[in-house]
Amino acid sequence: MLRFKLKERIADKEFRERRRITLQEVAAETGITRNTLSKMINPSGASVRSEYIDRLCTYFGCRIEEFVEHIPDTASSKASK
Repeated sequence: MLRFKLKERIADKEFRERRRITLQEVAAETGITRNTLSKMINPSGASVRSEYIDRLCTYFGCRIEEFVEHIPDTASSKASK
């Protein structure tokens, strides 16, 4: 499973710029719908196009490793052993 660190990147940008940043602003700046951004924040995850990850990394000025984290699925990894 992939975990998107969207909340963390927003918090970092808010701290750097000393202002509040909304999902609506991120959506307007990146061209990604607010609904898609909300799904990325949801712990259950979302299917996201690589183009969106590229846009978000550009917007936040971060590397992909700072935006996406791979969480191994323990159920499937146990089954494969």
